[in-house]
Amino acid sequence: MLLSGKKAVICGIANNRSIAYGIAKVFRDNGAEIALSWPGEALRRRVEPIAEELGAAFTFPCDVTKDDELVAAAETVRNRWDTTDILVHAVAFANRDDLQGRYIDTSRDGFSLALDVSAFSLVGLCRAFESVFHDGASVITLSYYGAQKHITNYNVMGVAKAALEASVRYLAYDLGQRGIRINAISAGPIKTLAASGISGFGKILNHIAAYTPMKKNIDIGDVGNAALFLASPLASGVTGDILFVDAGYHTSGIQIAAGDAE
Repeated sequence: MLLSGKKAVICGIANNRSIAYGIAKVFRDNGAEIALSWPGEALRRRVEPIAEELGAAFTFPCDVTKDDELVAAAETVRNRWDTTDILVHAVAFANRDDLQGRYIDTSRDGFSLALDVSAFSLVGLCRAFESVFHDGASVITLSYYGAQKHITNYNVMGVAKAALEASVRYLAYDLGQRGIRINAISAGPIKTLAASGISGFGKILNHIAAYTPMKKNIDIGDVGNAALFLASPLASGVTGDILFVDAGYHTSGIQIAAGDAE
């Protein structure tokens, strides 16, 4: 198994439809020991049954907006495992009001919140866990095509994901001397709890299914398989990169339905 003997910390599971859940399951099925974080008591009640289902070694609190909790989370992992081989950052948030209408109407507070939770949290986690990472560890975060192109109603989250992708490139240099790799997966749209906050999301799913080269939407297992590659020795020379897992949609230009083409 590709991750036999590896220890993976996974931040961001909300339920069994989360992308992070798909990653955790693939990791578990490939021999990794996993630990799951939860940001507050409300989500703890969701995460702990998932941890039991997946046979996680432990769970721990980690509100990524609080520096002291980031430090405490790293210490918890150090005390339980000494080091970790994999860190998955699957954390993002923006106010629902900022995921509809015009981007220009984003509030200052909404902008700050989205950038803090969705982008700076990766920096904060890497800083807190830097001394806990085993040499050669792998860090994986989740992005979306809206970081690079305009997507209707993605708005401030697109800006936050752009900052996240830039952070991946800069962190790759900070961590690379110890062989620690960091990459992002740019996943196609998936019907998750987080995605439900984007206005018109169902129409986006329908569009993707019609116009990707593979004529389908992806699922959390597809993302889990890509994360397995990035976490494994097979990706030993890959860092600072954005891996698209979107059934090829990012390669597409203007598309016209076959019946409408002339």
